[in-house]
Amino acid sequence: MITRKIGEGGRWLLEKIVAVVAATGISPNMLTLFGMFVNGWAAVMFAIGNFRSAAAIIFFAAFLDMLDGQVARRARRVTAFGAFFDSTLDRYSDMALYMGLLVYYAQAGRTRYVILAAVATAGSVMVSYSRARAESLIPLCKVGFMERPERMVLLMLGGFFNRMAPALWVISVVATLTVIHRIGFTWQETKAGRTIEELRVTEQFVHTGKQS
Repeated sequence: MITRKIGEGGRWLLEKIVAVVAATGISPNMLTLFGMFVNGWAAVMFAIGNFRSAAAIIFFAAFLDMLDGQVARRARRVTAFGAFFDSTLDRYSDMALYMGLLVYYAQAGRTRYVILAAVATAGSVMVSYSRARAESLIPLCKVGFMERPERMVLLMLGGFFNRMAPALWVISVVATLTVIHRIGFTWQETKAGRTIEELRVTEQFVHTGKQS
């Protein structure tokens, strides 16, 4: 019951904030852009070794990332370009955070951690890319784990508890496994003929059959 009350209170507060922000008329795309700059700020904190401050800033950026979509829906300003813009800037935000870690470890002369952060960067980008590329061929590819929310939570935990290396290891390994899973899933779907093109042809055939 306590958990439910907390959840209801959180939703109520979020709805109030969304209503206020939407009433200002601010563009959801501007919120997305601001969120990227906030993540850039967190990246600077990582670069100078202030991990706890970086984690707190990432938390704020995550709130903004949630807020822009809510405001867009509340103000009825959901657009295809907005979704594309949000996804693109999310990639920049992700890479900025890892770049901050790369700078920190490079300056500290910790080559192993530089490599680890680079692998985590590649894994994070490929998780998003593999899904986007797969869904240009098949209807949906959401298998696997380590989507952006999970990665942000791990970076926050690593920052708050000053245990970034374990967080980067988990991101690197699980992100790589997710990409492999998505490759296998896409191969199975295309082999079975469950592609967007095949579905389109089937729909056209059914539609033509109904007309005749």
